[in-house]
Amino acid sequence: MGSDSDLPVMSQCLEALEKFGLPYEVQILSAHRLPDETADFARRAVERGFAVVIAGAGGAAHLAGVIAALTPLPVIAVPLGGSGLGGIDALYAMVQMPRGIPVATVAVDGAYNAGILAAKIIGATDPEVRGRVAEFKQELAQKVSEKNLRLQEMGHKKYLEESR
Repeated sequence: MGSDSDLPVMSQCLEALEKFGLPYEVQILSAHRLPDETADFARRAVERGFAVVIAGAGGAAHLAGVIAALTPLPVIAVPLGGSGLGGIDALYAMVQMPRGIPVATVAVDGAYNAGILAAKIIGATDPEVRGRVAEFKQELAQKVSEKNLRLQEMGHKKYLEESR
């Protein structure tokens, strides 16, 4: 992440990675304030055993793009909403990458989804992780089915009252 102020949002990503049993490393790097350290991290990510890099940043938000330019690994960007523009500036910086330097980007403050996406990427070649992702998807579906059944039984007014 670009700053320690990003940790509250990015911790949601760590929660998702833990849910899927994936190891991770957390660092504060900056494309602008620590360019050499950021470049070194990106260039060494493969030899250090990383499979995916998740980079959260706000404002100018160049961290994910710089890392993507310097590593062959998939990079997932998390635009952070702490700026005066509510994260739209970070979102645009992350999705408007030049041809040849793709960066997968989740929603503003969508760190949990970044962790899920990383699990899906790793699960493409790791059957154990893929199985945990499939179980997670079944849990999501079950929760929605239960909510729908409850709504049908109660009606929308009572459902809303009890949801408050």
